[in-house]
Amino acid sequence: MAMIIISCRFLVISLMIASSFMYIVVDDAFCDPKCKVRCSKAGRMDRCLEYCGICCRDCHCVPSGTFGNKDECPCYRDKKNSKGQSKCP
Repeated sequence: MAMIIISCRFLVISLMIASSFMYIVVDDAFCDPKCKVRCSKAGRMDRCLEYCGICCRDCHCVPSGTFGNKDECPCYRDKKNSKGQSKCP
């Protein structure tokens, strides 16, 4: 009986880990190309890609174009940094 409980717990934990990994992979496959377009004209591309990726994973969207259009994605538009400025490029 104890072995069955341990096996079930192991199975549940394994599924949780696998599903969270899959979620990250899917997010990156969605976010990376969109952020590359969004940041293609940025002066600090590495920083732009980092913050765009964070915002995309949180909001599941990236506005079209290289600048503006943030109304297409209200979550992306409304994210603020600690200084109260827009976090997302």
